Amino acid sequence: MEKDLVEFIAKSLVDDPDSVIVNMIEGEKSTIIELKVADDDIGKVIGKHGRIAKAVRTILSASANKTGKRFVLEILD
Repeated sequence: MEKDLVEFIAKSLVDDPDSVIVNMIEGEKSTIIELKVADDDIGKVIGKHGRIAKAVRTILSASANKTGKRFVLEILD
């Protein structure tokens, strides 16, 4: 569910939605969500001063409260 959410948000923000790749790495207490976008779109996903990335992380933490797991968003370049 969280993977789909991150993928949807990222595809909505970028110019090249076909290049969006989201991977999940499951851990015991936390899950790492890796987000990879085209080089030209990395700024759109991060935003000025990291505001968009912070907003996505906030949404993930709200989702994590329901499941009791912790989600970590990593934006790969």
